[in-house]
Amino acid sequence: MNYRNNLTTLCYLEQNDCYLMLHRTKKVNDINEDKWIGIGGHLEDGESPDECIEREMAEECGIKPLNKKLRGVITFVSDKFGSEYIFLYSADNYEGSLTKDCPEGDLEWVAKSKVMNLPIWEGDKIFLQLLLENHPFFSLKLCYEGEKLTYAALDGERLKI
Repeated sequence: MNYRNNLTTLCYLEQNDCYLMLHRTKKVNDINEDKWIGIGGHLEDGESPDECIEREMAEECGIKPLNKKLRGVITFVSDKFGSEYIFLYSADNYEGSLTKDCPEGDLEWVAKSKVMNLPIWEGDKIFLQLLLENHPFFSLKLCYEGEKLTYAALDGERLKI
């Protein structure tokens, strides 16, 4: 098992009924290869989740999120990639200029109504729906065998998948 820092952040920046999405196409040995995700990354030693999401968005997008809100914590468990604990944020504004050359893939504003049709993790559909419904702070556990979602629980209650 590859033991790496397994504390991460993820932010869905909203604007004009769209999310800023990252199509992961550039990183070698990427757990998210060819998937569409929000912006984020691993916490560095001594860094808070708030500091991490601001650093990651600056590095990947050239911007600083404004009005960011911690929406939930996701426990991602994979037989292939181990466990990851994700601090999930949303934000509705930003300052700075969006970069044209993200080091991890291609950035694109995608209509919220079309995000579920992109190649995304099955569990992402669950938390994206929670974001759309403005669900209060939540804990979500997602378990995978390969890329197949085998178990999901919201606030400790198993979900039908």
